[in-house]
Amino acid sequence: MNRRIILPALIILLIGTACVPARKFEELEAKYSKAIADAELYKTKSQDCDAEKLELNSELDELSKNHAVVKEDLANLDRSYKETLRQYEEIKENHKILKEQYDALLKLQERESQLLGRELDAARLELQKKEDELTRLAAELNQKELRLVKLEDDLQAREQRVNELEAIIAKKDAAAEALRKKIADALLGFKDKGLTVEERDGKVYVSMEAKLLFASGKTAVGSEGKKAIIQLAKALEGQADLDVLVEGHTDADEMHGNSHPADNWELSVLRATSVVKIMTSNSTIDPKILTAAGRSKFMPVGTDKAKNRRIEVILIPKLNELFDIINK
Repeated sequence: MNRRIILPALIILLIGTACVPARKFEELEAKYSKAIADAELYKTKSQDCDAEKLELNSELDELSKNHAVVKEDLANLDRSYKETLRQYEEIKENHKILKEQYDALLKLQERESQLLGRELDAARLELQKKEDELTRLAAELNQKELRLVKLEDDLQAREQRVNELEAIIAKKDAAAEALRKKIADALLGFKDKGLTVEERDGKVYVSMEAKLLFASGKTAVGSEGKKAIIQLAKALEGQADLDVLVEGHTDADEMHGNSHPADNWELSVLRATSVVKIMTSNSTIDPKILTAAGRSKFMPVGTDKAKNRRIEVILIPKLNELFDIINK
């Protein structure tokens, strides 16, 4: 602590002794000494913390640099290994020469012999260091090579999985297109009667406008619509590798009255169910692959109410094989 601060403080304490009892003065003096010691302790701790912080920052910078050059390690180690091996052979040859010189000069003066002996010892020590360094580099190089081999194996395995996935996706797309063509051919007679077949995102969508299937507000399928549904079901016979989702859609006009169907939700579900029943009762299609669902008015295809009132039969290929590869 600065003397310019301590001296005035002592003077004030000395003046105060005239009014303060000796015991009180000793207590104050002890507290003052403790405060000075605590201040010095805190100052030392602060300096230690600053030094530790600088050291940690330095270590962090060093680790960041090491991380940036990891990819170059293998090539650098290989070069170091070869250079060290060359130096090793050179030192080994020098050692041999020095040993021969040492043996030839054993009879010279003791001072010269001792000097040559020291050089020989230094050469041996250097040779041992190089051998140790060579061994270390060889081990490190071997580890890097093993790691590189593992990375190459992992990359090859990933590439193989990608190729398998691409092949399966291509096969599924081709199967979806073939299924679309088969369905389109089977329903060709209904092409201009509000029925469309198209493939999107690996799925086949068979869309049938309500005017082909149902009377207004009704759930029973008419004779012309029944023919289209039966032909579709016949075309799907034997198809075990896909799921069939039958969706009912309505326009946005609200229904009124107390009879069934009471609203658009019920109408869309009942119409989808009617289609599924016709499919199962007029073909050998597996009921397990069928699902009936109602979408009400919430998935319109545009502003045309007639097109929004529709049944969509969505053919969804099963992707078990694809998922098996993904989950490997």
